[in-house]
Amino acid sequence: MKRTSRDIRTANRYQVLRRIIAASPTSRQELAAATGLSAATVATLVGELLGLRLITEAGFEDSAGGRPRGLVSVDASGGALIGVDLAETYVRVELFDLALNVLARAEEETRPGDTRPEPVVARIAAAVGSVVAQAGVAGARVLGAGVSVPGLVDRRTGVCEYAPNWGWHDVPLLDLLAEHIAYPLYLDNPLRACAVAELWFGAARGHGDAVVVNLGTGVGAGLVLGGGVHRGVSNSAGEWGHTTLVLDGRSCHCGNRGCVETYTGAPGIMQNLRESAPDSPLLHAEDQTATVDALARAVRAGDPVALRVLRHTARYLGAGIADLVNLLNPEVVVLSSWVAAAFGEPLLKEVRTAVARHALPRPLAATRIVLSPVPTDPVCLGAATFALEGALQSAGRGGRNRAAGSGR
Repeated sequence: MKRTSRDIRTANRYQVLRRIIAASPTSRQELAAATGLSAATVATLVGELLGLRLITEAGFEDSAGGRPRGLVSVDASGGALIGVDLAETYVRVELFDLALNVLARAEEETRPGDTRPEPVVARIAAAVGSVVAQAGVAGARVLGAGVSVPGLVDRRTGVCEYAPNWGWHDVPLLDLLAEHIAYPLYLDNPLRACAVAELWFGAARGHGDAVVVNLGTGVGAGLVLGGGVHRGVSNSAGEWGHTTLVLDGRSCHCGNRGCVETYTGAPGIMQNLRESAPDSPLLHAEDQTATVDALARAVRAGDPVALRVLRHTARYLGAGIADLVNLLNPEVVVLSSWVAAAFGEPLLKEVRTAVARHALPRPLAATRIVLSPVPTDPVCLGAATFALEGALQSAGRGGRNRAAGSGR
């Protein structure tokens, strides 16, 4: 789709605000140098952001004999953003100020088998209400709520078209949420959320080409190509977890066999443990979070069963990541989400070894493989930026939109 001049203006506004958030306080001259935009364009965009009360004047910096440069910074108290991480086993909500500092958190577990849309929506609404109350934020200050939902999402209509781990098909999630939540809502996928979080604050910052590997119940890859998040023609890019790793392998919720996810997602790791040591006390039946946590603790303690399971999992994960390295030639591959965070450095070490066995030497030499450094939930952080971009898009139209996305 061809971008209009309004789209370009919104993207430039977003780029300038992103830089101000990353480097407050900063001058208009520094913004022009960092973004590649002209000084006149930056001056205009800064004026618009000041008018929207997203940033504020922050005094002057000394210059060597010339006029002092005016500084601007984020007006952290000028509004609030909500990020929702809807995962297969929990709902986590975080409320941020405009500098994207966390002001409040809430979390609710999703009970196995209770993944019908209506109770899931009720849990999200309860958690959103909780963080707003905790922070004491007036509703009018909330610019919007970004909601990350696993599966294939139409961010324009707000429909979750397919979530294989829940059996959801064409669920009008945004409409259901709008019955309970009064703020503007912006729906997208955790792959995009994690990619945006790393692009703003994490290991992908300053890089044009990066892959953010999401390791949770489900598995996928957020793609940063040419400096922006790559979505694909139907917002479906990054479903690497449903690429075939083992011909005629394990059955997957998506209907195929041998998908990457079935060997490297949390349920797949549980299966790896069952096959290695079916009577292991590390195995918590029907509780993937407890199993992964127990395995991670046992790995750190040097338990031989846990180490064997970690290496077995990393073998599969490394082969899949090597495909991404060969195909996309990224500068950095980031291991993100809760499974990666639980295992930490031991997983990273094993994955690096496995990738080196399978990737071509030239692209591998140009790629760093790292753990996510984002200190908060990267999905919540990325989802909050969906709402931030949505607010900027709405400002460009002179109003607020109900459903939009993020990812510049």
